[in-house]
Amino acid sequence: MTAHLAYVSFDRMPSPKGAAVHIREFVRALGQEVEPVDLLTPNPEVRAVEVERDRWPGVNHYQIPADGRDLIQRVMTFRSGLPRFFTSRRRLVHFRSIFEGYPLAKHREQVADRLIFEVNGLPSIELKYHHPEVADDRELLAKLRHQEDVCLNAADHIVTPSAVTASYLAGRGADADKIVVIPNGVNPDLFSYAESPRWQPGEHNGPLRMLYAGTLSAWQGLKNALDALALYNRDAPAHLTIIGPTRGHQRREVETWCQQAGLQDLVTLLPPMSQRELAMAHHDHDVVVAPLLSNDRNTVQGCCPLKVLEAMASGTPLIASDLPVVRALARADQEALLVRPGSGKAIKDAMFRLTNEPHLGAKLATQARQRVQEQFTWKRSCKRLIALYEEALGATSASSPRNADTSALGKKRSSML
Repeated sequence: MTAHLAYVSFDRMPSPKGAAVHIREFVRALGQEVEPVDLLTPNPEVRAVEVERDRWPGVNHYQIPADGRDLIQRVMTFRSGLPRFFTSRRRLVHFRSIFEGYPLAKHREQVADRLIFEVNGLPSIELKYHHPEVADDRELLAKLRHQEDVCLNAADHIVTPSAVTASYLAGRGADADKIVVIPNGVNPDLFSYAESPRWQPGEHNGPLRMLYAGTLSAWQGLKNALDALALYNRDAPAHLTIIGPTRGHQRREVETWCQQAGLQDLVTLLPPMSQRELAMAHHDHDVVVAPLLSNDRNTVQGCCPLKVLEAMASGTPLIASDLPVVRALARADQEALLVRPGSGKAIKDAMFRLTNEPHLGAKLATQARQRVQEQFTWKRSCKRLIALYEEALGATSASSPRNADTSALGKKRSSML
């Protein structure tokens, strides 16, 4: 039986990416605490809709075909599979991007009583980092912004994980009263705390073990971490482990950087890991680096980097770029060492500061863990989402009765999307 709630996302589930962690935590909480929910996500490897009902209580996970040679074809294939799930109007529909959200927002009266648009990123800003060839395509960017505006205007509530993003959306004309900031979180039981032996008195031996976890997208600043590694190794030994999904051209680019800097034997590239394995990897390293760049994706649109929160929870000291989105999570010299964005030298200097200042690493790690437990757990974030849902569903119940005649909606569904 179709649930009254739907959570629709053009993000593959399951997946090693942070988006999948975020979706999993949200839908699991909704299914358990609010009402049964239909989760609709793409799967380019299936030719017919597949459903999974037992992974999370109260969640029906429908994987919808999304094959195609490029992003546009995959989006259109996915969109074409959505109408069967909206033969009658739902009480609430939650979506995460224009790729699935634009047709829902455009026909919102047929789709749902209430719409929630969760804005983690906007393609008018992010697409050029994945596809540099579109950076100067003003017509395409204008179309993307138009679809974003349609979604923002149609939504009854806008959820975002960052105050920077909230400010940007308000500047774009979104109703500030509709915007709710719910930051990302971390599971402190999964990312358990373990003191790194290196930062105990008398244990500063062996190469400094650096960890970078995440995608190799252009805004992440991985090149600066490699520069820091090269600079540090002029005076002391260090090794960098990179964990995360890599496309062919990204891996080749990293390998080229390493060859040019003579770092071939000092860098290990590992594939994506489960959350549990990633948590263990944090404990196997001495410092985590999050070298985000200062660009429109990070400073104008905003973000809420999971890698920062996961490092803060684990007990491994963090070196991160001094950006507003990072300062919202970790304060300079209290929970992390924050450095000038775009500078390998600044990261290198912070690495030496850790090794030269007794007790600094342990102090940062302890305070970071405390801050995460108090402010940035998934449990806390999900409570805020549940409160928003209860408000939205309460408003729906208090409004005039929904149109009971859904036959017209069924007739329109083929043209709706």
